[in-house]
Amino acid sequence: MTDPVLGLVLEGRYRLEERVARGGMSTVYAATDLRLHRVVAVKVMVEHLARDPAFVDRFTREARAAAMIDHPHVVGVSDQGEDQGLVFLVMELVRGRTLRDLLQARGRLTVGEAFAVLEPVLAGLTAAHRAGIVHRDVKPENVLISTDGQVKVADFGLARAVAGTGHTSHTGGVLIGTVAYLSPEQLERGRSDARSDVYAAGVVLYELLTGHPPYAGDTPLAVAYQHVHHDVPAPSLESPGVPWQVDELVARTTRRDPGARPLDAGAFLAEIHQVQRDLGLGRTPVPTGRTTVNPGTLRPTNRATQPRPASGDPRTEVLASQRASGRTAMVPLPPTGAVHGRRPPPEQHTAPRPPGARPGVPPHIRRRRARFAITIVVLLAITIGAIGWWLGSGRWTDVPSVSGQGSQQAVGFLQEAGLDPVFGDEQFSEDVPAGTVISADPDGGRAVIGTDVELVVSKGPERFAVDGALVGQPSGDVQAAIEALGGDLVVSPTPGRSDSVPAGSVMGIDPVPGTELRRGDALTLTVSEGAATADVPELVGMDADDAQGALEDLDFDVVRVDGRSNDVDSGLVMDVSPTGNQPYGSTVTLTVSQGPVQVTVPDVGGQTLVEATATLTAAGLQVTSSTFITGDRVVRQSPGAGEVVDEGTTVNLLLSFV
Repeated sequence: MTDPVLGLVLEGRYRLEERVARGGMSTVYAATDLRLHRVVAVKVMVEHLARDPAFVDRFTREARAAAMIDHPHVVGVSDQGEDQGLVFLVMELVRGRTLRDLLQARGRLTVGEAFAVLEPVLAGLTAAHRAGIVHRDVKPENVLISTDGQVKVADFGLARAVAGTGHTSHTGGVLIGTVAYLSPEQLERGRSDARSDVYAAGVVLYELLTGHPPYAGDTPLAVAYQHVHHDVPAPSLESPGVPWQVDELVARTTRRDPGARPLDAGAFLAEIHQVQRDLGLGRTPVPTGRTTVNPGTLRPTNRATQPRPASGDPRTEVLASQRASGRTAMVPLPPTGAVHGRRPPPEQHTAPRPPGARPGVPPHIRRRRARFAITIVVLLAITIGAIGWWLGSGRWTDVPSVSGQGSQQAVGFLQEAGLDPVFGDEQFSEDVPAGTVISADPDGGRAVIGTDVELVVSKGPERFAVDGALVGQPSGDVQAAIEALGGDLVVSPTPGRSDSVPAGSVMGIDPVPGTELRRGDALTLTVSEGAATADVPELVGMDADDAQGALEDLDFDVVRVDGRSNDVDSGLVMDVSPTGNQPYGSTVTLTVSQGPVQVTVPDVGGQTLVEATATLTAAGLQVTSSTFITGDRVVRQSPGAGEVVDEGTTVNLLLSFV
């Protein structure tokens, strides 16, 4: 199937032209930088992880961490970005193979070859440690060997900047890395520093010398247990030719106590140089895996200086096979005389011929052809056996059970087993914490290497909370907002009255907004029916006590004041204020009549009848008069001046001479 990404030009600059490698988190493409006209590697995060902010952050961290390191033995990172839905970073393109490929082809390396590979690895890590960067995933898969033998450290995707040498970094409770190379402190406490990289590099040295990591187990947890509770064994137990100085070097760099290891990769590198001097090891070229040559059978390639072999001694030429196989082919060389343009010595043609031998074919040629035929048969047998092994059990791997583990830890275990983790839709769970794998398909058993394992990760408990801003909103809008939460919450409205919330709006929610609710929980909405009001009844002319009781029954506060009225008898209500529709609990004032209006009789003594009548009438009184003998001046009044009488009372005036 054609990769749909091939041919895309990212950010108008990087044209993806060839898929180089594919992993669980990203795919690496060879690309052309159209601006600088050079070939680069572009690492593209897989689509489903590009939507996860945590993985995008980890991917971006790789670019920033690697960009901080400028060293010939670290894969350089030159750019990082996001375009057309693809999150990517641009790296130096290294043509060659990984150290894992080399080990699979060779099985194990000599001490000199192991040091030749590990020295540049430690040099690159030293630059990282000096920059405050801890790789945290040192393993053969992250060591690249170019076709010309240059070694580079790659994949700082798990790197984490630290405050300085010796400080540790935390993983937030998530185990990150490949369990076969993780230090005890990473496995036990999730803490790592430069000495954790030293431990992993020591494990890699063990694997270079023996062909396999120090610990194996049916599950990653079993391997982790051995890292925590056992010392790494001496490589010489597997490879008897390993010197004791190298055994001690492996032991010092893989001690379970971080304080007993070299301080950082630079200290490890210094110890390697000391062991090389102690052993008298010369310079060994980095093995590239292009040829697999037995040192005892390698011949000089300069024919002019090559010593002539004895008569009948066949010679062979070593040719590099395809990089993928790592095997060699053995082909016969022509006789020495033919190489120099001379005829074979006569004695080779006149030697006695064995019975039944074909005439004209020298014995050494027949032996050479026989060995060549045997070699072909052996190679065919090995090839057929390898194919049979691959079709049988070789292409199968044990699927680790990752249910209940953190998502990143599960990814590491699956990738270690040669499987490709893919993420399905996240699900809520009341029992599985957020970020933990709920289920995997397949989960356990055996599967073909490269099989996709779908991981379903928990989002934690499903909870719903009602926004407090909904109080005071129309009831219909509130119910629509609650339904939009998707929690199947059961809403029950109930009526209420509010002086502040308009009719039809929600005046209260129970449970209170912000409470975490489970799916299907019940909610009660108190919906306002308007202000709490009542009509003040007609109370004028009613007995004051009866009127007050009627108002208090309607939850009104009653205030009584006295008044006078010529129309309302004493003890009856003469006025109510306010009237009409009023809120419950408001104050209503009752004015209770104390009888007619009263006035003070003015003093009109000495006034004429006309003047006295005007004065008394103005005061609301009526006037009658009588004359004593003769005269028009008031000499006496009744009621008398200053008395308080009901309005309209008649005042009798007695007129006479003064």
